[in-house]
Amino acid sequence: MKALFKNFIAILLIFLTISALFSLFLNPSEEIKELSITQLAEDINQEKIEEIAVSENNLEIVYKDGSKAKSQKEVESTLSESLANYGVEKESLSKIEVEIIDVSGDWIWLGPIIFSVLPLLAMGLFLWFILKQSKVGKMQAFDFTKTKARLFGAGGLPKEKITFEDVAGQKEAKEELKEVVDFLKNPKKYLKMGARIPRGVLLLGPSGVGKTLLAKAVAGEADVPFFSISGSEFVEMFVGVGAGRVRSLFTTAKKAGTSIIFIDELDAVGRMRGAGIGGGHDEREQTLNQLLVEMDGFEGNDTRIVLAATNRPDILDKALLRPGRFDRRVVLNLPDINDREDVLKIHCRKKPLALDIRLRETAERTPGFSGADLANVVNEAAILAARKNRSKIFQEDFLNSIDKVLLGPERKSHILSKKEKRIAAFHEAGHALVSTTLLESEPIRKVSIIARGFAAGYTLKVPREEKKMATKTEFLAKMAVLLGGYCAEKLKFGEITTGASDDLNRASDLARRLVKEFGMSSFGPISFGEREGMVFLGKGISEHRNYSEKTAFLIDKEVAKFINLAEKQAKKVLIKKKKLLEKIANALIEKEILEREAFEELVGIKKEDKKQKDLKIKKEKVIKVKVESL
Repeated sequence: MKALFKNFIAILLIFLTISALFSLFLNPSEEIKELSITQLAEDINQEKIEEIAVSENNLEIVYKDGSKAKSQKEVESTLSESLANYGVEKESLSKIEVEIIDVSGDWIWLGPIIFSVLPLLAMGLFLWFILKQSKVGKMQAFDFTKTKARLFGAGGLPKEKITFEDVAGQKEAKEELKEVVDFLKNPKKYLKMGARIPRGVLLLGPSGVGKTLLAKAVAGEADVPFFSISGSEFVEMFVGVGAGRVRSLFTTAKKAGTSIIFIDELDAVGRMRGAGIGGGHDEREQTLNQLLVEMDGFEGNDTRIVLAATNRPDILDKALLRPGRFDRRVVLNLPDINDREDVLKIHCRKKPLALDIRLRETAERTPGFSGADLANVVNEAAILAARKNRSKIFQEDFLNSIDKVLLGPERKSHILSKKEKRIAAFHEAGHALVSTTLLESEPIRKVSIIARGFAAGYTLKVPREEKKMATKTEFLAKMAVLLGGYCAEKLKFGEITTGASDDLNRASDLARRLVKEFGMSSFGPISFGEREGMVFLGKGISEHRNYSEKTAFLIDKEVAKFINLAEKQAKKVLIKKKKLLEKIANALIEKEILEREAFEELVGIKKEDKKQKDLKIKKEKVIKVKVESL
């Protein structure tokens, strides 16, 4: 702010100087003629003069035509006495405006000095400003390698304090990090026991799961300086800049004492060496080498801790992960239904909610959502409520926001023809009916033929319980549900449309993974293919085939076998319940949206039937476990 004020003053002075010079050269002073006192008396009698300004013995005269002149009166007499001596009539003198100017002694010499010194002073300030800017430019060359880390917490940027209470779920991760907080608060307790707290803590997890938020919560709980920087801020096109910034960051943190250094998106600077462009001599690898050296340079009583976050641990250099560097890894998972409900409660704290809000239902409808996704759902619900000029957020807004986040906004301008609407209705009815019939599939939450995003319609399924693993039977049921729309179109209209293309891609990909990754085919417990790619591009772009052409042919045959099995399963259900398929499709054509209650009533599912179905699934799982144990 001070620098901005100084620059403003300097620029203002420059403009004043330039304007003074322009006024001096563009408007030269007029020549003022000098009158004798006799001529002045004659002009007064002829009523040519409008005003006379008296400054001691000097007279400044203004004529009625606008011209100016100057004269002098007698030294020891007043103006009226001097003019009377030269024959000026009192009546003529009374018509003239006379102004007496009192000039003090200071202004006699101060005025000329100001007008002579002020331009010189302005020029001096201008030159000083130019020299200072050139000096700053030279210093910026040395500041280029200084760290760009932002300091939060103690003595840092004013920001709302974040604690573990602001992070919903992640109980195991918070328990791991409580040791770090305790060490930062009471380092002597650990040092007396000869314990060495981990120098680096690596937070692993998918995007949006809350890695950065949890790191800030550690700093908030410990109440220590928090230096935050992104991995991409180290790397520049100039050689040595990244390494210099790493040194500057660790030096600055050391001066602050007990502190946390947080490096977000560590994979931007910590990727495997020797795998990118430039061999082992590019700028990124030099930056990584310096980071490794700095982390090795921690002393035994050092109270700095490095936190880092990444969602790509597979591409990190092995030297970063060895003991003594990032030797503690904390894994953050996607929240389960209980954690999702807690996340929603946190994001709804300062929002006006209606009485019909059911956050549990919202959590049930959002399996696989991260914390960032749930925050987006709450925000979209608030936007929808504000758009409708409501004073509170209703449950309807939350449900619409889920659909918007999943698939995109409603395409109200995309009006389907009667034929397209009928095809879409039978397609979605096929998905819903197969999913409802198969025991291993997920129950239906909502069926719609209103276009959203790229989809002409959609069927929303919600799992009965949170699962981390899936069986071959469940995968086959999922493929059958995906092919339900395709089979319904073929069964009803005798041909298929392009609307099933995405379902076919997903079913084919799942079938190929069953064979090549999960070992669920007739090949037995074996996986095929090794993913590899250029690390600097950030993802695998090719697959190394570690099998023969003959095996590739057998793999394709096995994939086709799974697809055909799923298609037969879907066809069997739809042919057996053809009338129910027609009933669901006609209801969709009429109402366009079927929620769970309306759909279950239409299909004829009762609460008792649902309980029996859930019990049957549990019994089958118990039987499978017993057989596998034998």
